[in-house]
Amino acid sequence: MTGMNLGKMMRQVQRIQEQLMRIQEEVGSRTVEASVGGGAVRVTVNGKMQVESLCLEPEVVDPDDIEMLQDLIVAAVNEGIRKAQEMVSTEMAKVTGGLKLPPFLAD
Repeated sequence: MTGMNLGKMMRQVQRIQEQLMRIQEEVGSRTVEASVGGGAVRVTVNGKMQVESLCLEPEVVDPDDIEMLQDLIVAAVNEGIRKAQEMVSTEMAKVTGGLKLPPFLAD
């Protein structure tokens, strides 16, 4: 590989890294919502995979069945994280063309 080709490739890699960083910032402020139990438990997760809010409908809060509520919360959070990961992957694929990047480039 010649020095000119290597230089061109390095500029392309740098450009992609800059685009990925910009997208990470953008998706970090975006949110997705997931709900379970017919909407009884709703969660909002941002692109940084952080739970921003959790809403419970009053009818799902049954002191005699705490286990069901716990299961619903776990399911809603997991679904929210899955949707947030999907959102981030979709945005990253716009830059990478769907290439699987090594973890150090995708972080």
